[in-house]
Amino acid sequence: MSKKIELKGVIPPVVTPFVDGEVSLEKYEENLNRWCEVGITGFLVLGSNGEAVHLTEEEKLALVEKTAATVPDDKPVIVGSGCLTTIETIELTNKAAAKGAQAALIITPFFYSDAMNRDALLAHYTEIADKADIPIMLYNVPKYTNVVIPPEVVVELSKHENIIGMKDSSGNIAYLSRIIDVTPDDFDVMVGTANAFLAGLVLGVRGGILALANTAPKECLQIYSLFKQGKLDEAKELQLKMVPVNQAVTARFGIAGLKAAMDMVGFYGGIPRKPLLPLKTEEKMELKAILQGAGLI
Repeated sequence: MSKKIELKGVIPPVVTPFVDGEVSLEKYEENLNRWCEVGITGFLVLGSNGEAVHLTEEEKLALVEKTAATVPDDKPVIVGSGCLTTIETIELTNKAAAKGAQAALIITPFFYSDAMNRDALLAHYTEIADKADIPIMLYNVPKYTNVVIPPEVVVELSKHENIIGMKDSSGNIAYLSRIIDVTPDDFDVMVGTANAFLAGLVLGVRGGILALANTAPKECLQIYSLFKQGKLDEAKELQLKMVPVNQAVTARFGIAGLKAAMDMVGFYGGIPRKPLLPLKTEEKMELKAILQGAGLI
């Protein structure tokens, strides 16, 4: 059975940089090195913010390989390898493992969302966990899937020795609280939205897999550090300062906004892959004002 890794701290679901519409491994490596310098805890490759659904399998595996070759061994490389079918998910997960991924984040199947009931989800995740060469995490992101993993299903799956944790991007604090309450202590729950980061830490999550960490890695790490030091008032102040930024680069302007914000703070974001469109000039001006208001530029 695959080796357990510890999930904690701040992990960016890293964006995929494109130059002239093609994946740029050079720009990607530059971003990885900068995040490592800041002290980011680990990396999620091929997440929602990485435009994984817009990448070929060849591109996906090249990004995993580049990440594993670039970042230090003590920073876990997690791959978003969930596909629409169970067999395809297993195949991509194990190909990514061969390229250096240490864990896999598995999104719920979503096309036939009405059929993704308790039995279907249990069967899907159990078979993947049985056959994956690396540990897996559950990924609850109803914004994109219209599927919520019921807490009782999470409890059952948490008993599997190769299912090590979960990323919850629902933003539902009541749901997150329930998951933390009913799962074992060694089941690593990570919050998937920066708006709920500090609240999640207070409730008991191990850390966050946060889109905001692409743009404001220092600030996300600082919130985590202040919480660990028991400086809740300071952590709260910084958390509240980051909420407008997170709203802008996720809910409001989406992937294009996240990439534009990265460009503004000194990373390489670039433009998303079509059919996603880059921000308009007036949107960039609005985003810049939000970043300035938060002290990021």
